[in-house]
Amino acid sequence: MSEDVAGGEAPFDLDRLRELIELMETHGLTEVSLRRGDEKWRLRRGSSELVQTVSYPAAAVAPPIVPASSPATPQPEPESDETVLITSPTIGTFYTAPTPEDPPFVTVGKPVQPDTIVCIVEAMKVFNQIPAELSGTIVEILVNNGDAVEFGQPLFRVRPG
Repeated sequence: MSEDVAGGEAPFDLDRLRELIELMETHGLTEVSLRRGDEKWRLRRGSSELVQTVSYPAAAVAPPIVPASSPATPQPEPESDETVLITSPTIGTFYTAPTPEDPPFVTVGKPVQPDTIVCIVEAMKVFNQIPAELSGTIVEILVNNGDAVEFGQPLFRVRPG
């Protein structure tokens, strides 16, 4: 990517995209919009869906980045309409406690508030504390300590209340 494209500007590269995602996670940002010349990027992250819009000028040589999907990974269905899933906001490694010696953040039957930390997901040496984002009671823990998790993967089942 050392050659310039139309307008004298090089397109964003994958390393910069990774850095941007890491900064979003570190600072708790849910949306970032970038514009340079005719090139526009918008990244949005959250529990519902990742939306990425990439618009390249006609002379750009790099194809748009498409997030990898894994349709073969089944998503657990809620047991009833009374429960809500807490999903992973990023890919990484799931941890139930801050250190192996500490007790888990939450257990089945424990009440949570929106700001209650329920786990940590470590991604690229960054330990992201995951809040419940709702009030309720933990009904089920869907992954094991140390498991690799994907974006949007259900982590906990919560009965709101």
